[in-house]
Amino acid sequence: MKSISQIRRQIAQGQYRLSRHAAARAIERNIGQREIVDAGAHANVIEEYPHDKYSPSCLLLGFTKTGRPLHLQVSCADAGAVKIITLYEPRAEDWLDYSRRR
Repeated sequence: MKSISQIRRQIAQGQYRLSRHAAARAIERNIGQREIVDAGAHANVIEEYPHDKYSPSCLLLGFTKTGRPLHLQVSCADAGAVKIITLYEPRAEDWLDYSRRR
């Protein structure tokens, strides 16, 4: 399984791919590649899903250079590029400090 430091490094280097779902959500939510890289390069794990459907995954919280919070759910599988399963801007009314569910 990939460590958070491996995931951060790969995202910072652009070594990630979006699932079909994540690509659609990025367009729908106006989340650009630069924002993904900025948020992912310094993200922290806030939830782990060891028994996820296809492979273990985790939910990351990172911030863009402009301070926009982003959640990235990524696969932790030891594969080439990091696979981003979904991504979104967390709603403040659903999260405490964007990292703990209300």
